[in-house]
Amino acid sequence: MKVNAEMEQQSDPIVKFGNVVKRFGDFTAVEKASFEIGRGEFLAIMGSSGCGKTTTLRMLAGLEDPSEGTIYLDGEKVNGKATWDRDTPMVWQSLALFPFLTVQENVEFALKMRGVGKEERRQRAEKWLEKMQITEFAGRNINQLSGGQKQRVALARALVTEPKILLLDEPLSALDAHLKVRMQSVLSNLQKDLGITFVYVTHSMSEAFSMADRVVIMSRGKIEQIGTPEEIYHEPYNRFVAEFLGSANIFDGKILGPADTGGWQIAYDGGETVLPQNELPDAHPGQTVTFIVSAENMRLSLPGSDQSGIEASVVGEEFIGGTAMVFLETTTGQELKVQKSHDELSLLNLHAGSRVVVHWAPESCHVLIGENV
Repeated sequence: MKVNAEMEQQSDPIVKFGNVVKRFGDFTAVEKASFEIGRGEFLAIMGSSGCGKTTTLRMLAGLEDPSEGTIYLDGEKVNGKATWDRDTPMVWQSLALFPFLTVQENVEFALKMRGVGKEERRQRAEKWLEKMQITEFAGRNINQLSGGQKQRVALARALVTEPKILLLDEPLSALDAHLKVRMQSVLSNLQKDLGITFVYVTHSMSEAFSMADRVVIMSRGKIEQIGTPEEIYHEPYNRFVAEFLGSANIFDGKILGPADTGGWQIAYDGGETVLPQNELPDAHPGQTVTFIVSAENMRLSLPGSDQSGIEASVVGEEFIGGTAMVFLETTTGQELKVQKSHDELSLLNLHAGSRVVVHWAPESCHVLIGENV
């Protein structure tokens, strides 16, 4: 399974980035970005503020020119090509709707700029108002709409020209939590129904992982990993990705030698564990390794239960719906996270300061292989 940051070949790419660099003076915002976006794919680009994700989107839209490298859109090199000649509409974080126009007039605006006749504009706008289930608001002023309704207007305005690709720059960031979830469903279903390529920038893992076919994770202008949500979650490429996901427990250790039960015996700060042979096919004794165990794959037992593992004390607990995240600290000061159901935790009767033993199955370990693990 390929999880590194090299260019991934798509069978029918609509976008190709080839070693694209973007500099602003001495600052490099995007560094050697190489990847492809498949036709009809929902691709999310995510990372923290300043990672280069929005700059990447702006270069695709034609709002910024690459300092180096080449961008192809539907087989055509678009370096230097004007925004209005690319047919890459964008839904902005601010939505950028015209407050002095009605809902219908906002949706018709792009068609009017293209010289489409009045009657055809009306018919096409009405079709998209109906698709977005906002026909009843056609004559309203934008300021009379809720956040979710404005979002639908922005989508209708972008899609009324029926483009091959739609760019979205953190479009849900201003919505309340319940509206975000609802609009995630709207966007995902809309993309599947239309078959249009969506390129979606966000800092939210829940948004990216719930909607996208593939996710690009960026840090300091570099692509750290490209893959499906499942690949990235279960097989993060390096320490940065594992830490960015927020649910991984990271351990640094050294290979002692072959384990009696197969695999490799690993010593780490706090104990020993076994890593499966397939995780370290070319390993040797004395080699240092970094591995992770996801929070949901960690197990908890009370002291004296004959389970070997790491001794730790409970620091706190976070309620996250049907499960809870328990935060622990080992005797050596390492912080651990364990996610369990409320029923499982109630049997342990834990509270701040409770002593526990943390352990896991060898097959739950994943070795990090990227640079600077």
